[in-house]
Amino acid sequence: MEGSEQGKGTAAPEPRSDSDGRLIGRVRKERIARMIRERGFMSSAALAELFGVSEMTVRRDLAELEMRGVVQRTHGGAVTDAAPAAAEEAPHEPFFDEREKRNAEAKARIARAAAALVRPMQTVALDVGTTTHALAQILVRDERLQLFTSNLRIATLSGPGCAEVYALGGRVRPAEKSLVGPVAIDQLRKLWFDVAFLGVSSVSPAGIFDYAIEEIELKREFAQRAARRVVLADSSKFGARALAQIGALDVFDTLVTEAVPPGELGRALGAAGVEVIVAPE
Repeated sequence: MEGSEQGKGTAAPEPRSDSDGRLIGRVRKERIARMIRERGFMSSAALAELFGVSEMTVRRDLAELEMRGVVQRTHGGAVTDAAPAAAEEAPHEPFFDEREKRNAEAKARIARAAAALVRPMQTVALDVGTTTHALAQILVRDERLQLFTSNLRIATLSGPGCAEVYALGGRVRPAEKSLVGPVAIDQLRKLWFDVAFLGVSSVSPAGIFDYAIEEIELKREFAQRAARRVVLADSSKFGARALAQIGALDVFDTLVTEAVPPGELGRALGAAGVEVIVAPE
């Protein structure tokens, strides 16, 4: 029945509905609200899959919850709007220079560990992001590699005796120095990579997320066009809030980070078959 949730463990049975299903709808909305409060953000697609209903049903639920002041709808899902502290932490994309300074030591460790995954003569895709930029500074020194990127900062690292660097075409996002849009996506669909390194803003049991809607389709295309898909994320990204979902945990193969993913996230990564590489100090 629409609105029923596949329970796990010893959870109490779902309360029965009356003839028009209003009670089950109410229970579903309560559970949706609780999940968004706990996780900060949930996408409509993820909620529809979890509760076994259509995305249209989820969007109606979110609209009602927003009217009640419980959540705030965003493109593709909803965030919590329950407290001032949450509002101060609302998902937004900080400037590159600001992000680059955060957890710089952890990002350097991740970049070194990720570089060890690359073999000579491989074609490597590098997504936009501060950690992928740190990785590119290592990989560009190997002239046996071919690097493909949507990141203009990475493209400018090229020089004599360096790896071949190819920049995709597309519309420029000035603050991020990235290339996005249908031109970039069309070019990606003509390529195939040995490995793709993706930058993300959040890793949670629900999947991987990013701040920028414009980047999402490109990240998905990078993942689809690579034999190995690697996400680079320091531990500050675990369970963080971000606007748009790139995909579930099974869209990538390997997570390179600097700390063991805790609790529910660690179990979810294991269930999805994701290899976790913890970068040594």
